[in-house]
Formats: sequence, C-alpha cells, structure tokens
Amino acid sequence: MKYLVFASVLLSPGVSYAQTAWQIQDSHTSVELRGLSIVDSQHAWASGAKGSVLHTKDGQHWQTQQIPGAEQLDFRDIHAVSQNIVYVMSAGPGELSRIYKTVDAGIHWHLLTTNTDEKGFWNAISFTDAEHGMLYGDAADGQFYIAVTADGGMHWQRVTASSGLKALANEGAFAASGTCLSMTDPTHAWIVTGGADVARILRTSDGGQHWEASELPIPAGSASKGAFSVAFLDQQRGFVVGGDYRLPGLNTVNGARTGDGGKTWMASVVQPQGFLSAVTTTPGTAQSYVAAGLAGSAYSKDAGKTWLPLSNTPVNTVAFANARTGWAVGPKGLLLSYSGPDLSDSDKN
Repeated sequence: MKYLVFASVLLSPGVSYAQTAWQIQDSHTSVELRGLSIVDSQHAWASGAKGSVLHTKDGQHWQTQQIPGAEQLDFRDIHAVSQNIVYVMSAGPGELSRIYKTVDAGIHWHLLTTNTDEKGFWNAISFTDAEHGMLYGDAADGQFYIAVTADGGMHWQRVTASSGLKALANEGAFAASGTCLSMTDPTHAWIVTGGADVARILRTSDGGQHWEASELPIPAGSASKGAFSVAFLDQQRGFVVGGDYRLPGLNTVNGARTGDGGKTWMASVVQPQGFLSAVTTTPGTAQSYVAAGLAGSAYSKDAGKTWLPLSNTPVNTVAFANARTGWAVGPKGLLLSYSGPDLSDSDKN
C-alpha cells in the first residue's frame, strides 16, 4: 500500500531531547530513508529513495551509493544476512517493485526479480538466512501476495490462492519501514494489515503455505490507519505497532502484544503516544523491544507490557545489533546511532 511521505517537515521538534538517546551521523544524502538492517555493531545497511543504499563498516562512517539502473526506485526495505550478502527491495506500482542482491558488500548489485503485475505493490521482504526468504505484497487480485525463496532469491514461488490470504475490502499493507513482515525461522512468519474496517495479523507455521488471521486492537477504518509493523521475540511472543500516519500525534491505541503466537492480542499503549511505523527486537535479549515512528521512539524490557520513551524525534524505522548498539533512519536523510540506556532485560520472568 502506498505510504505517503508527508511528514518530513516534522523533523525539528524534539531533536535536542533526542541527543540523550540518539546521536546524529552523517548519511551523505537528503533522501527519505526507510530501510534498515544490522549485521553487527560495526556493519549496518540502510536504504531509501532515488535508488539509495547506505553502508557502514565501522559503525561510524557511512558510504552512500545509487544502484545503477535503479535511480528512480524507492528502496523501502533492506535485509543484510551477512557482511557481504544483502537484499534490497523497492516498493511501487507494477515494475517499480523489485529486489536486488549483492554478494560482495555492494560492489556489484544484481536484479533478482521484478513485479510483473501492473496492479501489484510490494511492501516488505525478510530472510532468516542467506537462502530462505519471504516477500509480502498488496492484494492486487483479492489475495495478499506472498512469495517464498529457498535458493537465495534466484527463484520465487507464489503461495496459492487457497492459502488463507484473502484480503478484506480496502485492506492492504504499509511499506513504511519494511517491517510489516516478520519471520523467526523459515516456517514461522507474520504479516500485518491496515486500511480496512479492522486491522489484522496473518500467521503461518508452514513456510507460508497456509495462513490464519486474527483481528488486532489497533484502530483502522481508513486508508491511513492500521497496523504498520510486527516483531516476534520467539514463536510465541510478539508485538505490533501502528496508528494513523496522517495524524502522527493522535492519542489512541498504537500497540498490541501476544503470548500465544499471534492468536490473541492485548492492547498496549506505547509512549510517546502516537503513530509508530516500526517495532524491533534487540538481539541478545529475551524480552526487549524498541518501537519508533513519527511520534518518536520508546523501549520495553518486559516483552511489551510497559514502555518508556526515548525521544520524540520523528523517524521511519529502527534496528539493533545488541542491547547497546542500534540505528534509526528517517526523513531528509536522517541517520541516528543509539546512545540511550542499556536495553538488556530487566528480569527473566
């Protein structure tokens, strides 16, 4: 689903406050950044508009490049499975949705696949290793587009229409941060939706061949509202964030958590309250999440039961290498490194 970039002008509020949790790094670009993937505390990747891909090898200095032939594409999602192997996905109608891959840390990029449906729109990719991945797209023909690969993206197999992927009226996904799809292993995956009368999450435990849906307590009912992002700590515990991107400061339910694999969900308000486009786990912890969006950023150290604010600086997405090292990206080339509190679990309950 097309996610409108209208909120870049909101960048100035809260920047001074953000310095306690985030430090600005030079991205060497002014384009909108939405994709982010972390390999370790020194190696990270980001992506954005105008075919832009960013890479750091020391955690401090970033190099920016445009993939040849992709200068008009909007790279909404990027996934690095190692220091050298990286996948990047563009979102757009028809053939503007594509996936590229590098196996030499960005020296060369190869086009893997292009959307051939002129009504189609891709939203996110996820990989659990260098070979196994999943692609999530809007419902151009009444069914959400799910395709899987088991050979590093060389071939993609679309899931059949009998899989439980039928979409509701006006239902779609948001390509706001590349995080509307989450995988914990090659068999377990979750996708979230918005735009319809209700927000939903669909889950699979057989590699995408069959899906079951549950409603979420996040308000929906218009094209700009619903669930935007999902992350799972393990096969049972997960968290979803969202809201209304046209009203980023709206005081409403913007989160939900589950402890049963996504069958049932409990509302959980994240502070600062408002629109959130991304939620992520923090590797090396058992219970820690970070959520972020145009409302700002926050963290939880108890599997999403309670949240504390980090900053009210608007960003698009966030990702972490461990409990102390992470990055966020956002409007106008905004690139932030994490300098906030240690996100190690507060307890092990």
